[in-house]
Amino acid sequence: MINQTTKDKIIKLFEQYEIISEWKEKALKEITLAEIPEMIYNSNAIENSTLSLKDTEDILIYNTIKKDYNIREVYEAKNLAEITKELLETDTEKLSISLILSLHKTLLTHINNSYAWRFRRNDEWVRIWTHLWANPDFVDNLMNKLIKDYNNKKQEYFLDNIAYFHAEFETIHPFCDWNGRIWRVLINFQLMQLWYPPIIVQNKSKRQDYYPNFQKYQDKDKFDSFTEVFSLLLIESLNKRITILTSKKIVTLSEWCKKNNKNAPSYLNKAKRQTIPAFRIREKWSISEDFHE
Repeated sequence: MINQTTKDKIIKLFEQYEIISEWKEKALKEITLAEIPEMIYNSNAIENSTLSLKDTEDILIYNTIKKDYNIREVYEAKNLAEITKELLETDTEKLSISLILSLHKTLLTHINNSYAWRFRRNDEWVRIWTHLWANPDFVDNLMNKLIKDYNNKKQEYFLDNIAYFHAEFETIHPFCDWNGRIWRVLINFQLMQLWYPPIIVQNKSKRQDYYPNFQKYQDKDKFDSFTEVFSLLLIESLNKRITILTSKKIVTLSEWCKKNNKNAPSYLNKAKRQTIPAFRIREKWSISEDFHE
């Protein structure tokens, strides 16, 4: 689990974020809308989509579809963007089976209607290499229990509760396909229900921060590594919004290091550990030009 220092840091940043939210609500929404292509690109890339960030931006912003695009990947990007925008307007709905199934149906529009709006059943087993996910005969009951546990706050700390849900959802693997995209959407739904900003789960770090954590949950029933990953991403998201709305100018971290005669690799490491208020914009680390330690 994360230590009290990290929890206190999130509390402090969230207090600043709440104050800003009172008079910059529209601006905060615009920041999240601007993030959607990057959010969609990363989520799809984790599932081995061939679309680049620029491809995703072309599809979502300019509706530009090239002949060599895989049409399924185009719809995955468009549908996932639609879901994300819808969730920005959903501030009162409780996490439920019907909500999850509705999101899944939207995601599969024009892709595979036979799998939409339902969990796995009958002989719809899912195997990844040597691992079999939950028996389809019990998926409904397992999901109902998971939803109940989450809504009843089985894990007291909010990020632990989200991390537990995330790890268990993947273990159940309730759908025939598109499980990963759905629970990454759900992470942000859960955060926004608690008035926190959304996060971007990064494709580039999936092999060190993502896959090993699932294996740890399978082997040891421990989800604390996910709590740690989500805490760093949430701190980054809070830093990003606070900085954008309070700073005169934002520069890349490399520019800031050069201007201030700082060791770039050292400060990149600090950014990744979130010991400085740096954040990513289109995969580049950025920071306030006026930042001083």
